[in-house]
Amino acid sequence: QVQLVESGGGLVQPGGSLRLSCAASGSIGSIYNMGWYRQAPGKQRELVAAISRGGSTDYADSVKGRFTVSRDNPKNAVYLQMNSLKPEDTAVYYCNAKNLVTGHDYWGQGTQVTVSA
Repeated sequence: QVQLVESGGGLVQPGGSLRLSCAASGSIGSIYNMGWYRQAPGKQRELVAAISRGGSTDYADSVKGRFTVSRDNPKNAVYLQMNSLKPEDTAVYYCNAKNLVTGHDYWGQGTQVTVSA
């Protein structure tokens, strides 16, 4: 079993920055991709950024050049540095760990990010 705990959300003005953190505990091995999804009101949950254990990354087109995902394998942690935030980035952000063998997804509880003047 894997538990994910996020932190770092909040209210920020357009153009500002936030850094999200996610710590994983439990049966984390070498077969997990980790990353971040978000869900805005009335919309489906969407991938924001993902990172493999080896450091390969994938980003949604809407955040490329503004967001950076990183990972600390010894700490079983994943981070999302968000710069040049826009109102359309407002959403609940969820940490994700995906078991590449079983396909099972684990989710954090979510953290609210609000971008508003």
